[in-house]
Amino acid sequence: MPNNRFERRRAETRGALVRAARQILAETGDTSASIQAIAERADVGFGSFYNHFDSKTELFETAVVDAMEEFGQAFDEHLTGIDDPAELVAAGFRLSARMADSHPELMQVLRRRGLGHIHADNGLARRALRDLEVGIASGRFSALDPVVALTALGGTLLALVELRFARPEVDGDEAAVDLAEMVLRMLGLSADDAHEVARRPLPDLD
Repeated sequence: MPNNRFERRRAETRGALVRAARQILAETGDTSASIQAIAERADVGFGSFYNHFDSKTELFETAVVDAMEEFGQAFDEHLTGIDDPAELVAAGFRLSARMADSHPELMQVLRRRGLGHIHADNGLARRALRDLEVGIASGRFSALDPVVALTALGGTLLALVELRFARPEVDGDEAAVDLAEMVLRMLGLSADDAHEVARRPLPDLD
């Protein structure tokens, strides 16, 4: 944590710029907004921008990474205590569907920019790869290339997020359960096992 007034104010300004960039990404995905517009939205002076970022590209990339890390931390918080890698996959899909309602700004950023971060060394990607490797090593999943498995898992998760926003009339939890069951079968679970695991009671997600 910043330990003096100057450092605190500097951190607050940087945080305000990142939040403004996240809002823009969530609302339109359009990164052509001027630095002046971003600074005004963040309620900071125009000149403050270059004290923190060299370019808009750097700011927006930082905003995406910030959102991805928050998404990963939500999994850590809500799914702690689940030891079965297959159950983690299923619960993660259902948590993501619910977060489209509870954290729409965050999930809109994921919707618009998540594909480029499926293989990033941060956020949920790092955690998902770890869980896939555990599942493969333990025999819970088939002997797959974990990076290829992550590609399929991440792509399906992003498709679920897109579905929640594009077709809000579709039951989100039901769709998440069905997709999780498909993915678990792809990872090597039997049809009956995948069906059961995908429908296990969820931890408290509130």
